[in-house]
Amino acid sequence: MRHVDNDLPGVFFIDGPGETGKTFLYIALLAEIQSGVLIALATASSGAAANNMPGGRTAHSRFKIPLNLENNSMCNIKKQSGAAKLIRSAKIIIWDEASMAKRQAIEAVDRTFQDIIGVSLPFGGKIMVMGGDFRQVFPVIKRGTRAQIVDSSVRMSPLWSLTKKMRLTINMRALKDPWFSKILLRVGDGTELPIEGNYIRIPDDMTIQCNNRENAIKELIHAIFPSIEDNVYSSDYKISRAILSTKNDSVDEINNQMIEIFQGEEKVYYSFDEAEDDQRNFYPVEFLNLLNVSGLPPHKLHLKIGCPIILLRNIDPSHGLCNGTRLICKGFMRNVIDAEIAVGQHAGKRVFLPRIPLTLSEDDMFPFKLKRKQFPI
Repeated sequence: MRHVDNDLPGVFFIDGPGETGKTFLYIALLAEIQSGVLIALATASSGAAANNMPGGRTAHSRFKIPLNLENNSMCNIKKQSGAAKLIRSAKIIIWDEASMAKRQAIEAVDRTFQDIIGVSLPFGGKIMVMGGDFRQVFPVIKRGTRAQIVDSSVRMSPLWSLTKKMRLTINMRALKDPWFSKILLRVGDGTELPIEGNYIRIPDDMTIQCNNRENAIKELIHAIFPSIEDNVYSSDYKISRAILSTKNDSVDEINNQMIEIFQGEEKVYYSFDEAEDDQRNFYPVEFLNLLNVSGLPPHKLHLKIGCPIILLRNIDPSHGLCNGTRLICKGFMRNVIDAEIAVGQHAGKRVFLPRIPLTLSEDDMFPFKLKRKQFPI
């Protein structure tokens, strides 16, 4: 706030694990600055994070960041455009989940700001408040080597060292999960006894005992979702817990067993698939239907009333429908799904999800371009 009041440039980074109050701090900053008739912009690397802040938009949408980034990329913002005028007028810019953004994206924003504002300071002298958690994974580089993945990290950017004198790191270490903090402290402090030198035995209170491998998933579901039959219509119950997996095949297997638990009639939606520019019909529809590609919904979508779903595309971010939004199915029609937003500032809002055409990104290594018309969930 001293930088805001005295019109000083500055780059700040809010570093802390999840659920430690970073978003609360962003909202407080936005409210304080906007109450003084000043402009504050809220952005995030993901639509779900942007949806948690008032007026939040994704960084790609706000700054027109190119999808295919290079080391000398610039954002697609013209000096005389409305977006450039808004950036020049903004007093402070908040960028949540900046640690998940690629280094080239942040450097492109830096170069664009300097060009638009005409100041050679980092980000054109704007007050930038970036936040995130460096304990999370690196930015995703498809089929990238370890060197390419590390090179894409924000910490490898020259900005990280150039802004050292201007940067304030706020370490929010108040871990609220007792079991998580317990294992982190025991590992970090070296008090957890290693096994065979490089391994650590996970404590019993953090594991689920399973004697029968065939029933492992059922026992996992029972442990994470106890008494799910009695809470099948409780949105808070379903969104307060989740099962994570490293592979999509495991996710599909768990989802199929979870769907069977829900009561009521099952609704199955089939996709309409085609390979664009396939004039000689090298790829028949039957083959395309068998493809289960990351980032696209399945050809055969099984749903029931009350089951939770996640949106895969930005449909209407200003009203809470963005990539990563969690919803609860409330009704099924032929070409729309009636759903209720379960989290965020739009929680409780009823929406209709349409069936839309979806395609893979250009960097997917397929000899054809798959186009799938399906509900983006």
